[in-house]
Amino acid sequence: MGFTLRYLIPDSPHGGVGHAHGIPAGNVGQGSHGGRLNLLLADSGWRTPSFADQLPPLLAPMGVHCLLARTAREATVIAERALAARERIHIAVIAVETPVDESKSGRAQAGGPLVLELLRRMAAPPATVVVRPRNPVMRDASRSLNDALRQGAFAVLDQPCPLESMLEVLRRVLARQHGGHWPVA
Repeated sequence: MGFTLRYLIPDSPHGGVGHAHGIPAGNVGQGSHGGRLNLLLADSGWRTPSFADQLPPLLAPMGVHCLLARTAREATVIAERALAARERIHIAVIAVETPVDESKSGRAQAGGPLVLELLRRMAAPPATVVVRPRNPVMRDASRSLNDALRQGAFAVLDQPCPLESMLEVLRRVLARQHGGHWPVA
């Protein structure tokens, strides 16, 4: 494949790209996870409890390989490594408020839409679940729902997202996209 995924994320003013939190850098894209469900979780983690912190300990014993990104830049690195290793990201849970990078200046730009665009352009795009901030204005809530669905989201959940709701959506993704079975390769 001749294109790079990185073009969607602007260069960091701090230089370089950090590794995905919770994943040893050598384990992403090493081909060691064939036959396992690869689940990308992109969330800044500032909310407590965060779905990105709660899901890995629950799903790892079932063979789910959770790839945790705290920024859009980290999600891009994970996607590039998976692409290079010919591994697939089967499901992605993306918080709209995930920052582009770890910028220390003022309010961070939301990188969730950039990650959704990146995933949509992959040769084998994963089923995506969008977690959006609670919108006090109905018109904004409707617009954000339409935007997420236009990007190909399987489901849209509002923050704060109860763990039970997230698990039910993941079960529905497996049932619809993978016939209720773990995807292979």
